[in-house]
Amino acid sequence: MLDMRPEPGPESGRGAPTEVLLTRRLTFAAAHVLRRADWDGDRNREVFGPCAGDHGHNYVLEVSVSGAPDPATGMVVNLKDLDRVVREAVIVHVDHRHLNHDVSFLEGVIPTAENLALAFWSQLETALERLPHPCRLRRLRLVESENNTVEIVR
Repeated sequence: MLDMRPEPGPESGRGAPTEVLLTRRLTFAAAHVLRRADWDGDRNREVFGPCAGDHGHNYVLEVSVSGAPDPATGMVVNLKDLDRVVREAVIVHVDHRHLNHDVSFLEGVIPTAENLALAFWSQLETALERLPHPCRLRRLRLVESENNTVEIVR
């Protein structure tokens, strides 16, 4: 009879996982407006609704990295280092700022949650390469409101 069971893996309790996913949560507050300059006010309100006017959010940014724990420390990455990188690459640029006017890496970008997540990913992927212990950006989750969250997963 043919054995149709899956090969044993980490989820079966046999063998050790080779990577660990670590997530850090940070918050920031920022203002923005969703509008296209080439559209009139009516078209912007039709597409973007009340977000076509200036408003703000208290965002939650979750950054997940993966790697093998360092044998000397047991950590994928030192949380102090991860915190510093996320703050320097993203948070200091956006916290208590107007995303349409004050953030150079968002110039020309409509700051939807989707576009923010993509821009943050780009900023972080480059910055994480400079950490002393190698790790990979695997997931970025941006919570804009209790009803609106975007996530990028690699």
